Amino acid sequence: MDLIRTPPGRCSRPRQLAASAAAPPASVSLAALALPCRLPTHAAAPSPQRIRRLRRGLRLRDARASSLGGEEEARRPPRLLCLHGFRTSAEIMRRQVVGRWPEEVTSRLDLVFADGPFLAEGASPVADIFDPPYYEWFQFVGKVSGGQDPIECRNLDMCLSYLEELMIREGPFDGLLGFSQGAVVSAVLTGLQEQGLAFNGLAKVKCVMVMSGGKIQAPPAAARAFASKIMCPSLHFIGDNDFTKAHGEELVEAFADPLVIRHPAGHTVPKLDDKGLQIMLTYLDKIEREIWEHSSTDAKIMASNSEG
Repeated sequence: MDLIRTPPGRCSRPRQLAASAAAPPASVSLAALALPCRLPTHAAAPSPQRIRRLRRGLRLRDARASSLGGEEEARRPPRLLCLHGFRTSAEIMRRQVVGRWPEEVTSRLDLVFADGPFLAEGASPVADIFDPPYYEWFQFVGKVSGGQDPIECRNLDMCLSYLEELMIREGPFDGLLGFSQGAVVSAVLTGLQEQGLAFNGLAKVKCVMVMSGGKIQAPPAAARAFASKIMCPSLHFIGDNDFTKAHGEELVEAFADPLVIRHPAGHTVPKLDDKGLQIMLTYLDKIEREIWEHSSTDAKIMASNSEG
């Protein structure tokens, strides 16, 4: 698994933070979700001692950052974990986002791009454009249509376990940016955390951007993420010619405070026209205030939730 960081103001030169071939661990607390956690034969589940060390290290890092104090530290750019689309990769998404969004947007964000936990089980839809390897976050059950057919999946439990350890090891993160399958995961993760069903030892997800996303309906435990309106400020990208448009519209209704950028393209990371850019800048202003207001309390919350 590669993790690529695109620091603010240096979007053309990503820095590789870590590399690992490890499969997803069984670290997320899924008992309350009733999701069976089955590791592949090549995976090694982390010991309780390893999870405690990771969380202790996260608390220490956050405490050091908090101790720096001052307005400069508090007003850092939002740090977002970016989740790529179906059977693509961290590097592909980095090229899509950095190549299509203007610097006045990307320079205000600290973007970290992660590979999914599974190698692609089939052909990639971008094989004619981008080189392998290709990854996926989970496996769809059946075909995702453009209608109202529910989105069902398998191995989402392992995906969430994988993301929890990644976010402990490389965090804290302020929010999520997801495209396609990565947008589906971003919405589920945010909803489950708000419901108190997962990711309780991590900093609160304070913003989420979803492009070409949708609501997972199965397994039923994942659908609990949408049992009530998600309060996290959200930004949705919906394409007029996207085959997942109906699912994206449904996902907008799952959030209490959504902003929407509509574009004429299909299933893609879109360029921003003048109207879209203004909506994006409005959203960035909003989440920056949200993050700065909570920066002084995140360390205490994470330490309290991670004890034990």
